[in-house]
Amino acid sequence: MKIEPFVMERWQSVWENIVDYNLSESGVYPLSLQELVSKEELRELLETHLGYIQSDGTPQLKEIISRIYPDSNPQNILITSGSAEANFLATWRLVEPGDEVIFMLPNYMQIRGLVRAFGGKVRPFYLKEELSWGPDLEELKKKVTKKTKIILVTNPNNPTGSVLNEEARETILELARWAKAWLVSDEVYQGAEYGEETTPTLWGAYEKVIVTCGLSKAYGLPGLRVGWMVAPPEFIEKVWAYKDYTTISISALSDRLARIALSPENRQKILERTRKIIRTNYPLFESWLKRQNGIFECIPPKAGAIVFPRYNLKINSTELVEKIRERKSVLLAAGDHFELDFHLRFGVGEEKDRFLKALELVEECLKEICSP
Repeated sequence: MKIEPFVMERWQSVWENIVDYNLSESGVYPLSLQELVSKEELRELLETHLGYIQSDGTPQLKEIISRIYPDSNPQNILITSGSAEANFLATWRLVEPGDEVIFMLPNYMQIRGLVRAFGGKVRPFYLKEELSWGPDLEELKKKVTKKTKIILVTNPNNPTGSVLNEEARETILELARWAKAWLVSDEVYQGAEYGEETTPTLWGAYEKVIVTCGLSKAYGLPGLRVGWMVAPPEFIEKVWAYKDYTTISISALSDRLARIALSPENRQKILERTRKIIRTNYPLFESWLKRQNGIFECIPPKAGAIVFPRYNLKINSTELVEKIRERKSVLLAAGDHFELDFHLRFGVGEEKDRFLKALELVEECLKEICSP
């Protein structure tokens, strides 16, 4: 098996800890340990034995997560090393050579690369800018066939920040039922909405739904490397055996800290913090866009600490982000990373002052590029 390069992840891993300003990140700036735990909880953590925990996650953590998803219980939950491992395990378990997978684009490209590596056939359906980053449902209906094994959505979407409306949700569910396909829903940005309504989960809408999620984006805790999968108990039992070949378990400390973060009181506070950050920074970004002399066209996101504007310059997006990084030490994600050139993904989850400084530097670089 050969794996194709995961361009965006490699780009970020090479540069994100070297540049002065990282606007390629799609989550909010992370919580510190001091912000997360009380003095009493810290004392308890100091007594934690650093041995193996249950490889599928502790019963306590699975119980807490199951309460987030209606009509689920701990048997529906598998704890993973980030949502990336949840995506990997679901794909590994489901995809056989020749299987047909319907894949939303633009998107985080992990699963597409894995499907190809495992011998599956990717059939993309596209979110359309002219539909405010919604799917063309007539196009989607033509893509799904009786051979379709999986339909993959990311909702809220990365990189556009869009959210499926009710008509799109119902159409996707109807198509999955008709094809008897698995519907895999990456919901790692749920909880980071600009409006008051939380994006509804697809869990429970159909008996063959698998949800992946984690603490990296909406919760601002990527360094804990805690994710999860929600699926029918028989699927969880089977995919758990695959996990025996990957990470075995998350760390004991991460499991304990995840329980603290996801306790009902703390979970609400953490998500409120995230929404405050993006609701503060996005209007600043909108004002910045208006000062750029018509270079950008932008559809406002509905969720996630990400914005995906189109730019009107005759320069490839990878080349453009390279220039910005080299000249100003600011990291952005290129539209090329999502197979959609002439777009940039800006992260809007940075601390306010650093965010404004990074935008100032990007503006300087754009003026240099546009100068005759």
